[in-house]
Amino acid sequence: MARLGVNIDHVATLRNARGGVEPDPVAAAAIAELAGADQITIHLREDRRHIKDRDLKILRQTVKTRLNLEMAATDEMVAIALAVKPECCTLVPEKRAELTTEGGLDVRIHQEALKVAIEKLQAGGIIVSLFIDPDPDQIKAANKIGTDYIEIHTGSFSDAPTWKEENLELIKIENAVKLARKLDIGVNAGHGLNYTNVKKVAAIGGIEEFNIGHSIMSRAILVGLDRAVRDMSELVRYA
Repeated sequence: MARLGVNIDHVATLRNARGGVEPDPVAAAAIAELAGADQITIHLREDRRHIKDRDLKILRQTVKTRLNLEMAATDEMVAIALAVKPECCTLVPEKRAELTTEGGLDVRIHQEALKVAIEKLQAGGIIVSLFIDPDPDQIKAANKIGTDYIEIHTGSFSDAPTWKEENLELIKIENAVKLARKLDIGVNAGHGLNYTNVKKVAAIGGIEEFNIGHSIMSRAILVGLDRAVRDMSELVRYA
């Protein structure tokens, strides 16, 4: 059965909108774990637009399952990760102007810099995943520089405007999973997945972990976080 990583960035976004202390992402992480989350995922951005350094430090002390830190492959972030020691770091592209991560890393272009970051993190006992599009060339490049996992960017699948285009994107994801497994790379997936479309991706098989945030938090506003996590957990585990 696949694991569910619950991304709690949007809890911090709501807190920061008023500049106060509520809602608390640390409390949200605890509720998500009690509801069945296998992992808590957070993205510490360069501009600290949602998760703050203090959140990361407290979550490292309180998360009982696994902590997955999404981050850019910069010297600053690598140093923070090595100090805090999450179980996993997912290296992602980052642009200041973007509302959310817009696509996967271009591993082919940035191989040398990514390789240095990967080696430093692995030497610190941290599992490393690269967030990439379901592109065979990117997967081969990721394998070449020694990543432990890839996380397949499912945004194009999730945003597909027609059934035909969605199906084509799903085939790309399926082929990406097969290639990664052949190369002995672990496979995760995430971005844009929701309660309607996640079962199609989970049904492919071979994906070990789904990291989902926006959809879970959106449903939580209506039905509560506990129920929202339980519902998503059932979908990814029993597709």
